[in-house]
Amino acid sequence: MALYPFGAAIFDMDGTLLHNMPLHFQAFAAFAERRGLRLPPPHVATSLIGRRNSEIMPILFGRALTAEEIDRFSEEKERIYRDMLAGARPLPGLVRLLDALDRRGVITALATSAPPGNVGPTLAELGLVGRFATVTLGSDVAHGKPAPDIFLETARRLGQPAERCIVFEDSYAGITAARAAGMRCVALATTHSADELRIACAPDLIIRDFNEFLRIVPELDAIPFK
Repeated sequence: MALYPFGAAIFDMDGTLLHNMPLHFQAFAAFAERRGLRLPPPHVATSLIGRRNSEIMPILFGRALTAEEIDRFSEEKERIYRDMLAGARPLPGLVRLLDALDRRGVITALATSAPPGNVGPTLAELGLVGRFATVTLGSDVAHGKPAPDIFLETARRLGQPAERCIVFEDSYAGITAARAAGMRCVALATTHSADELRIACAPDLIIRDFNEFLRIVPELDAIPFK
C-alpha cells in the first residue's frame, strides 16, 4: 500500500470524464461515409484513440493534408460528434471524487487531446464548468499523447512536480504519456478492457469507474498501487 502523496489529480476528458468513445467512433464512421473514405482496420483505429485530429485525419485520408484541410475536416467530424452529445452524463462517481479531492486540498486539472471546440460543450453538458484549476489542450503543446508534453505542461501550470501528480486516463496513448511524464496512472476500463490495458501499457491501477476507485480508497489516503 502506498501512502497518498499527491498534490494534483489530472484527468483526461474523452473516455474518462464520460463514456463517449462510441460516439466518436460513430461520428468518424458518418464522416468517412460522407467523404467516401474507408475506416482503418480495428487495430489501427484502436491505436489512434487519445491522439489529436491532426494525426488522425492524414491516416484516415491516406495522404498528407494541409493545415487548412485538417482544420476543415476536423470541424466537420466534430460537428457530427457534438450533435450526438446531448444527454451525456459524467462517469459514475466522478463528481463524488472531485468533491473528495477538493476537501483534501488536491488540485484538479484537465489534460485532453480533444479539439478545443469540444471541451466547453462537453464540460457544460456534464455540469463540470469551473471544476478544474486549469485545462491543457493538445494544441497547447508541441507533441501530443503518447508523448508526455501535455501532462508535464499541466504539472508546470499547477506548480507540482511530476511525482506529485496522479493521472486518470482511458487510452493507450494517454497512459503511455502519463508514465513517460513520471506520473502514477489510474486507467479507466471504458474504452479498453482491463486485460487489454494490463497487457498494452501496464497502468498502476485499473478501475471500471470512479465509484470503484472510491470503494478501494474511501479516505483517499492509501492507493493499492502495484
